[in-house]
Amino acid sequence: MRSVIFDFSGTLFRLEEDDSWFADLTDPGGRRFDLAEQAEVMRRMTAPSGQVVELGAEYVDAWENRDLDPAEHRKVYLEVLRASGVPDAQAESLYGRLIDPGHWTAYPDTAEVLRRLHEAGYRIGVISNIAFDIRPAFDRAGITRYVEEFTLSYLEGVIKPDPKIFLRTCERLGVAPEEARMIGDSREADGGAEAVGCQVAIVDPLPTAQRPAGLLDSVSDLLN
Repeated sequence: MRSVIFDFSGTLFRLEEDDSWFADLTDPGGRRFDLAEQAEVMRRMTAPSGQVVELGAEYVDAWENRDLDPAEHRKVYLEVLRASGVPDAQAESLYGRLIDPGHWTAYPDTAEVLRRLHEAGYRIGVISNIAFDIRPAFDRAGITRYVEEFTLSYLEGVIKPDPKIFLRTCERLGVAPEEARMIGDSREADGGAEAVGCQVAIVDPLPTAQRPAGLLDSVSDLLN
């Protein structure tokens, strides 16, 4: 094993709200969203795969291409929020937070895992199905220097689980797929790396406070 490649959302970072996000959020009838409804809105905004609400025909293509085109991403996620009962003004505000890397929180062991892998000589990559630039989140956490390759779907024109995105990343890292481990939170998307010969480890996309060592556990054999 010479390389470890990570997913972004639910793996290295997680979008986590604070109380201000939903402070003024009410449905069109004026009823405030309860905690369970708030959590469901957040899940729908960050689910790695699967259509999260029933969409009209005019939004199906946008959903399928959301991680390839920022305009389609915005179009369909505003509709997801509207379909979840979020009024337009609040939907715009929540969507703005979704695509702002400054609002993403690193898991407690993210920096340690990347640093230790880097120091041990592993080549590190990040592959993300995403429609905005996540690299400022790494800059903000002070860990960009550990990542040699960011492969972002909206820049590459290909999304996981398409084999091309995994092969492209391995080639840029200078490793064979058999020499790489893909770590992500989605068996459907990240598990596609197995088809090209990579090892795969799946972590649970729990809230950051509930998963203090999930990444460490996924690479413990490489660091011993």
